[in-house]
Amino acid sequence: MAGSPLRRLMAEYKQLTLNPPEGIIAGPIDEENFFEWEALITGPEGTCFEGGVFPARLVFPPDYPLSPPKMQFTCEMFHPNIYPDGRVCISILHAPGDDPMGYESSAERWSPVQSVEKVLLSVISMLAEPNEESGANVDAAKMWREDRNQFYAIADKLVRKSLNIPV
Repeated sequence: MAGSPLRRLMAEYKQLTLNPPEGIIAGPIDEENFFEWEALITGPEGTCFEGGVFPARLVFPPDYPLSPPKMQFTCEMFHPNIYPDGRVCISILHAPGDDPMGYESSAERWSPVQSVEKVLLSVISMLAEPNEESGANVDAAKMWREDRNQFYAIADKLVRKSLNIPV
């Protein structure tokens, strides 16, 4: 079963290496295991995360691309769509098909035509524009809505921490 998923991941890695999207570096943690990747995501310009470099891990299921990868930041993050343990909560990473809660359309969810690059670009977009109606981190979502300045102050500390600048 790993043959086709492995070939797909190898092709995606090659594409990311030959034509890396701005602000993203990603690839297998170990060339012997293409099902676990690490990524470095640069905070998008013009946002409170600008300039930060945030490490994350992607774990691909054995039936990739039929099922989505799981993604988790491995550094401290404070964002409405990132759980306190670093797991990323965006539609593109949700299993294909209809949303049992009726919140997302099936077109917003994972499909085999998606790619690692699309996931990472979606995460950059999420950093820039949180979906406050889908709060994985309730405290961050509440602060984003009610006290944007305090949210920005926390994000600034995270950016500084990501760059090893004393906070």
